[in-house]
Amino acid sequence: MTTSDPSRVAEDRAARTARLAELMNRVGSGDTEAFGELYDDIAPLVYGTAIRVLRDPDHASEVTQEVLVEVWRAASRFDPVGGSVTAWVATIAHRRAVDRVRSVHSQRERDARAGVQDYSPPRDSVAEEAEHNLERQRVMECMGALSPLQRTAVHSAYYEGLTYREVAERDGAALPTVKSRIRDGLKRLRQCLEVQR
Repeated sequence: MTTSDPSRVAEDRAARTARLAELMNRVGSGDTEAFGELYDDIAPLVYGTAIRVLRDPDHASEVTQEVLVEVWRAASRFDPVGGSVTAWVATIAHRRAVDRVRSVHSQRERDARAGVQDYSPPRDSVAEEAEHNLERQRVMECMGALSPLQRTAVHSAYYEGLTYREVAERDGAALPTVKSRIRDGLKRLRQCLEVQR
């Protein structure tokens, strides 16, 4: 029989599954030697799972260490009835890697927001204020050219931050009607502002 024989492969897999379950049982009892053997066996699986999700070797290495520490701490809770050691460990690794992706993404967003908030471009505040006031005056004049229903709907949606549905509920109007008022009002505003430029 060669090692590629399916029955031999199945026997090897079953033997490995049993060996890992035994190691996990010993690790759950605090056996550090068993943890060393388990670590050597499952670390490549953990790293492989992490790198597939993260695509960053540094983050994958950190997640691998976190997962292996979690395996050491949670080994006593492992239940072989629920699945194999490799499936249990791969699930933990995948969950940790996804958490890391979310964490890194959130951190990048926070950094970007902080960078935008902290950035103050050089400016001529007097000229900016004058331009802002002029632009505001133009908008208010054009708002005055809208029908009262359009003006109310546009103001509610864009100045008060209400959703179309909230505007419809507050005004007691159908949602399609409110959408139409806002769309037509914005179209008239755009035309008015282009004429004034």
